[in-house]
Amino acid sequence: MGYNCNMRTAPSLPLDPDDKPVIWTVSVSRLSDLFRHITLEYDNRASIEQIHLGFDDAVRHIRARLATERCDAVIAAGSNAAYLRSRLSVPVVVARFSGFDVLQALARARRVSPHVGIVTYQERLQELAEFTATFDINVAQRTYITEEDARDQVNDLKAAGIKAIVGAGRITDLAEEAGLTGVFVYSAASVRHAFDDALELARLTQLEASRGRARGAGSSTGAAADTLRARHGITDLRGESAAMETVRQTVVLYAKSPATVLIFGETGSGKELAAQAIHNEGPRRLGQNRPFVAVNCGAIAESLLESELFGHEEGAFTGARRGGHAGLFEAANHGTLFLDEIGEMPLTLQTRLLRVLEERQVVRVGGTRPISVEVRIISATHCDLEQRVRDGRFRADLFYRLAVLRLTLPPLRARPGDVTALAEWSLKHALASLGARPHPNLRAEMAACAPLLQAYAWPGNVRELRNLAERLALFLAAEPLQALTPAFIVGVAPELGGHAGVGAGGAATGATASSPGIGRAHRDTASATEVLARFDGRRDAAADYLGISRTTLWRRLRAEADNQEQLQRD
Repeated sequence: MGYNCNMRTAPSLPLDPDDKPVIWTVSVSRLSDLFRHITLEYDNRASIEQIHLGFDDAVRHIRARLATERCDAVIAAGSNAAYLRSRLSVPVVVARFSGFDVLQALARARRVSPHVGIVTYQERLQELAEFTATFDINVAQRTYITEEDARDQVNDLKAAGIKAIVGAGRITDLAEEAGLTGVFVYSAASVRHAFDDALELARLTQLEASRGRARGAGSSTGAAADTLRARHGITDLRGESAAMETVRQTVVLYAKSPATVLIFGETGSGKELAAQAIHNEGPRRLGQNRPFVAVNCGAIAESLLESELFGHEEGAFTGARRGGHAGLFEAANHGTLFLDEIGEMPLTLQTRLLRVLEERQVVRVGGTRPISVEVRIISATHCDLEQRVRDGRFRADLFYRLAVLRLTLPPLRARPGDVTALAEWSLKHALASLGARPHPNLRAEMAACAPLLQAYAWPGNVRELRNLAERLALFLAAEPLQALTPAFIVGVAPELGGHAGVGAGGAATGATASSPGIGRAHRDTASATEVLARFDGRRDAAADYLGISRTTLWRRLRAEADNQEQLQRD
């Protein structure tokens, strides 16, 4: 099918900030406007340029520039993308609209007219046909290959009484030229997905380059070794609850076996952390020397995922690298390959993965020579994989091959006793990263906030808790005398307390961490002696915080000392 039903936003990718990937977007339609808006969101992560050309003009322009310039990926859509992919050496990432995009566009079109058409490149949307039949909605589907073909389809729909046509940029332009209403099908989420694919491709390219540099240097201590090393162990699976103790015991047990492991857990529950712990607790205790390679099966386009997993030979397809490309199975040889979000792997690749697991050999795309690999597979999913097997979306034989050993990570809401300790630990680390010291009474303050923290459902689990700690640390570092109270936490994170803040004892309060004047009030009433102690005796820092001169600070310190002596005499 021509559209992607699983939209997600990929996490920020660890690209070298001094060597940002170069991405070119190509479009001559209204998709250019969407490209331009989304580019602003990715400006700090990539060097992105728009090319307002299409087809032959775009091919000539890009080929000429590639002779002297670097480009990691091109993003295009529809027939333009297909044309570029068959004629360019640089990888072309196809921006695809989702099923949700189609439904939204059809809803907009039906507000214009009950007679709606949709024109797509090459393939009909089979799921849409089933949907319209089920709900008795009249939608005329057409496909095209050439621009002239697209124009004919639009004119045919107009002759049939269609008043509104859904499609990509060129289709909507042709519809409006014919006096019809054109409804653009792409959404910002779809375009972000294409940008994420392009960034992931650049990351994998850097990974391979690092591996090549390490092999050339004959050393395992280079950038590649660092990239392929599992950094977390069993001590990073934090929590004193019985559920987490069971997880740690299971990790130690599973580490003794070379069998595949399938980890179940909600988003943010620490699936990759558990996978790294299994790897590092291996019986040979050689985790530092064995590669650990992780790939998110849901964050990479199918066409990219196949060559990245299995590698490809030179000339296997347009854009194939000179000399071929060793896939991640080969990179993980004698180590662990972690397949995150395995439930999102396309069925066609599931078949290839099963063959590799059964035969312990991988054949590169476009190749015929089998390459032996000794790799332990650990996979993870947040979805009900058994239900996907019943639905026919995941191969049953692959599921049972991947799930020899199974580990379920408990969500944070299922172990509320761990929340406060995790929050305290995360906050201390977040403060340290900002060069700030935790308050001496932090543990007691955390205990007072425990009811608030434990009552929250934490849909993002431990990752969401860490994110909250980073937010709190930022405010506490700016206001060293600010006490950590329930009201303060709700001011920083309103989702924990609903629309109203929670004061000490549970009373509602309107104060938030960003309320005007709150910092000034603390400065005006703060004890100079306490401020000086919090800044380790650094008088310049204490005076700056209080907004006074060092002379005035000295006078206040002297006055406070005199007052203390007087109280002791009285």
